[in-house]
Amino acid sequence: MEKTKGTLEAEISKALTHWEKNYLGRGPVSVKSDILRDMVIVILRGILTAAEYTVCLDKEGLLSVKEHRNSLVESGLDDLKEIILTITGEEVVSFHTDISTQTGERLIVFKLSSDLQSKLC
Repeated sequence: MEKTKGTLEAEISKALTHWEKNYLGRGPVSVKSDILRDMVIVILRGILTAAEYTVCLDKEGLLSVKEHRNSLVESGLDDLKEIILTITGEEVVSFHTDISTQTGERLIVFKLSSDLQSKLC
């Protein structure tokens, strides 16, 4: 039986939570993944620590936290691409991420090699 869109999205959320905990040492409070055309869009909530929120009170600290967190995630990009390939069967052709120092959310967009959503409908 082929997996549904919802099942794949749940598997991606679970795998990225596990990766965050193992690779970065701390996991998000919640994760929501959505498959949209040839993209997987992931929102991770509760990423920043209390100390990071304090550092983000000025512009220099804010930029430092964003740069540091983005560098950490991008250093594990090969693992992230492998997770998406294993779950979806699709190659990741590009990766985009940013973090909000206001809300503590990270947005990740994986651009896939083909339109996964149309294959699932």
